Amino acid sequence: MSVTGEEGRVPDPVDWATARRVARFVAGRDPLADSYLAASLQTDFDALTVRAEDLVAGYTGLRAPGHATAAVLDRRDWVESNITSMQALLDPLMQRLGARLAHNPIAPVSRRVAATEMGGLLGYMAKRVLGQYDLLVPDAPGATSAVANGGSAGAAGVPADAVYYVGANILGLEKRFAFRPADFRLWIAIHEVTHRAQFTGVPWMRGYFLGLVREALELVEPDPRTMLRAISSAVDEVRAGRNPLDEGGLVGLFATPEQRGVLGKVQALMSVLEGHGNVVMDDLGREYVAGQERMSRVLSQRRQIGGVTGLLHKLLGIEQKMRQYEVGERFVRGVYDIAGRRAFDAVWEAPESLPTVPELSEPRLWLRRVDAARV
Repeated sequence: MSVTGEEGRVPDPVDWATARRVARFVAGRDPLADSYLAASLQTDFDALTVRAEDLVAGYTGLRAPGHATAAVLDRRDWVESNITSMQALLDPLMQRLGARLAHNPIAPVSRRVAATEMGGLLGYMAKRVLGQYDLLVPDAPGATSAVANGGSAGAAGVPADAVYYVGANILGLEKRFAFRPADFRLWIAIHEVTHRAQFTGVPWMRGYFLGLVREALELVEPDPRTMLRAISSAVDEVRAGRNPLDEGGLVGLFATPEQRGVLGKVQALMSVLEGHGNVVMDDLGREYVAGQERMSRVLSQRRQIGGVTGLLHKLLGIEQKMRQYEVGERFVRGVYDIAGRRAFDAVWEAPESLPTVPELSEPRLWLRRVDAARV
């Protein structure tokens, strides 16, 4: 049997069909359409997303082209969308790894193992995510999202540039904590629309972010010796009294020095974007959302997870993302306190204006640098 697929392409090192099945199994049944509360979700989010867009534009000054489209998904839709996005983003790396593994006798087994791990992670996240702006959208006008092409019938025809809301997870929190639906849904919409404004209202942001990710992936060396070096480095970290998984989970553990530099830029950028999103969400929430303070406490506690689940977060690097919210929020608030809210707008001027990792902990350093650059 030939090891190459259509047009000479080798099989991906991840069996995506298996990943999809595992993710759907882990995500569990999601009878969203059967819920009598589900009927209000799409109608509410259609209106609340437009309102959130106006509020965010007024607060941030960032105006995205066109208007956001709300798409209420079930967990399987969310899995399908993210698998398709991951395939598109990881395709260059998958081809390189696939070529390396093409003649390896254990390749079929490793493809299934990788698929099971990836599917398990996506299924787990599908049960927790509330909303998402789909950054990895096609560039072609009129393109539709992965959900439209492969999701359930309820999501058919969703435009690519959409804000996703995972209905079952939102309904679950509303029921568990007795949140008023109109307020909780507006609050979630504000956060996701803020991310859309960041990536589409700042002309260079999407290309810069995707460029960093591609750079990191290009530095990946599919070599077992890389794993051995990483293990040796981890042992040294433990001996020095540090946890080798504290920065970036397993991704950070196996990163080369070159990758760590790129990952540092990615982490700094995401800290700023996530922190800014939370600040906007909370500031607007205090003015327009009844019960915002309790909602904020609940979501903060939801991120502070211990036990086996907490360990899973650390291994997968999810904990690093959660810390990004905290680091980024402190930076944004620090800038506001020192120089006022409009001083933060310098972040959007150019990639060179983004804070570095050290500057995230010292907003005054960033303010001095961007002020000096303007002179």
